[in-house]
This record gives sequence, structure tokens and C-alpha cells, in this order.
Amino acid sequence: MPIYDYHCNHCDKIFELLVRSTTIVSCPHCGSSLLEKLVSMPAPKSKIDVLRKRARSQAAREGHFSNYKPSEIPRS
Repeated sequence: MPIYDYHCNHCDKIFELLVRSTTIVSCPHCGSSLLEKLVSMPAPKSKIDVLRKRARSQAAREGHFSNYKPSEIPRS
């Protein structure tokens, strides 16, 4: 599920949402559906690696490894 940035034309707020293709998007501030999808800047490569490492360590703490390659799964 991608994260999109939106601008609400009703309350003039900018926000981001994690959106499925079946989701009907509305403003979390005022509830309006008069939104513009904004062009988002991709995260720089170095930041993506940090985010991936943080997400994987949290997954390991919680005991699920669905986002790991088989070679990366810790052996117990």
C-alpha cells in the first residue's frame, strides 16, 4: 500500500495517507473528499536503508519475518 500526500481544498491542510486501491480518501481534519493528490518526494537511498533496518528489527522483536529474504531470517 503506497503512502500519498494530499491537499484538502476545503480546510487547506496537507497530509499523507497509507491508501489501498479500494479506499475512499477523505481529509482527517475536516472529512472533506475534495482533495488533490500531490507529487511526493521519494526518500533518499540512505534513508530507505535506515527505515528498512528499523522495520526489520521491529518485525524480529514481534516474531514475524515476512519482509525478510530467507537468507536474512535469524536462526534460533
